[in-house]
Amino acid sequence: MKIYTKTGDKGTTALIGGTRVKKHHVRIESYGTVDELNSWLGLVRDQKIDSRSKEVLTKIQENLFVVGAILATDPEKAILKNGKKRLNIAEIKATDIELLEKEIDVMDEALPQMTHFILPGGHTTVSYCHIARTVCRRAERMSTLLYENEPFNENVLLFLNRLSDYLFVLARKLSENLQADEIKWIPESTEKDN
Repeated sequence: MKIYTKTGDKGTTALIGGTRVKKHHVRIESYGTVDELNSWLGLVRDQKIDSRSKEVLTKIQENLFVVGAILATDPEKAILKNGKKRLNIAEIKATDIELLEKEIDVMDEALPQMTHFILPGGHTTVSYCHIARTVCRRAERMSTLLYENEPFNENVLLFLNRLSDYLFVLARKLSENLQADEIKWIPESTEKDN
């Protein structure tokens, strides 16, 4: 099988099910952003981080492939003529969301209480995690827009929402593990000194 097919040379691409859409279609933007997120998570996982975080990130990356497949499927062709689902893969389940929540709670309990917003940064690994968090938020925004017009498994939206929370707390945990400073954002007052 060749990598290049030349079928997208005119600005369209095929969804799972064969329907062709413009490459800038919100569905393509949605699963394309999920793919981008998955790549950033691979970069985070490639850093010198603890084995539990690597294990959880691997599971998340696997789930993101499921999310991408769901988003890439034409809803009108999701069910085959024989009544079976076109995608013969596991769905995003409540347990996938619960895993993220459990990991958030465990990490959060071990971290100092947050009293201010934190400037992203402090260490390259932490910055990668913050970039992944913001890409996750974009994936969620794009997927929410798609969902409004062409609904799909609602657990996808819940998973993306919880994942961005997980990535924020993971960034804080990595800051602590790497002994990086968390710089608080303390806004300047609008009142002038007299």
